Amino acid sequence: MRIDEILATRRPIFSVELFPPKTAEATEDLYATARSLSELEPDFVSVTYGAGGSTREGTVEITTALKDELGYEVMAHLSCVGETTEGLSHTLDRIQAAGIENVLALRGDPPRGQEDFAQPEGGLGSAAELAAFIAAGWDFTVGGACFPEVHPEAPDLDADLAYLKTKVEAGASFLITQLFFDNQVYFDFVEAARAKGIDVPILAGVIPVASFAQTKRICELCDASIPTHLEETFRAAGGDERAEFELGVAYAAQQCAELLVAGAPGIHFYALNRAPATRAVLGALRAARPWERAGGGADALDG
Repeated sequence: MRIDEILATRRPIFSVELFPPKTAEATEDLYATARSLSELEPDFVSVTYGAGGSTREGTVEITTALKDELGYEVMAHLSCVGETTEGLSHTLDRIQAAGIENVLALRGDPPRGQEDFAQPEGGLGSAAELAAFIAAGWDFTVGGACFPEVHPEAPDLDADLAYLKTKVEAGASFLITQLFFDNQVYFDFVEAARAKGIDVPILAGVIPVASFAQTKRICELCDASIPTHLEETFRAAGGDERAEFELGVAYAAQQCAELLVAGAPGIHFYALNRAPATRAVLGALRAARPWERAGGGADALDG
């Protein structure tokens, strides 16, 4: 089922992001994670794209297996990094042949050791160009990424939103945010996006923290901030893994509940190929159903 159709018929929706593993052991762990999470019926699972690396081919293979073997609705990520339009066409043909109906169009980060993105010779230079390229030649539901704390390469929020609007106009029918911890950042971002005429659903990207050190490294890589009070609370756990896990689950559950009460159309979990934290948060949300208490801000956030 296409994600735009899911968003048209269900609210809220829940999705999980996984990444292609690099070893046989990690592959088994990935499928164990996917099987465990399937009991909580996520609306779709997305698989990241290892542009320029050994996991690139794995995106289509893993996405196909999750669809065919575990019955998930799926979305394959695709980026411009290191790809010609011919290479992108080949990948899109493979995705289509596998019966996958959803693609997340990304520019992609520069390869390791390269400071700035460089448009590949014979390739594309932006996610907006990729979204338009996909829409012109294939019948996929196209999603896009967005940055509540502003893309690190954008001069300001206004410029970032102006570009985001071109991505939507090019064919992105829904957006998924970069991870964030302060819900007000998301609320303010959605309000500003609506004021710019961006009216597609904006799914909130949330990472249930299982390891604070790992999460902090991820945040540094993607320029996401951790509120001071939250960082101090994690540091007070003194590196106790169980305490960090319990705190991460509690915080994410509360964060998601607040988002859903305010009317966010869905939550996209950055699961890091592990089930326990995401499973605990999603299970708590399924049980408590906070969206049934949604308030007056629902229409604006819903798109």
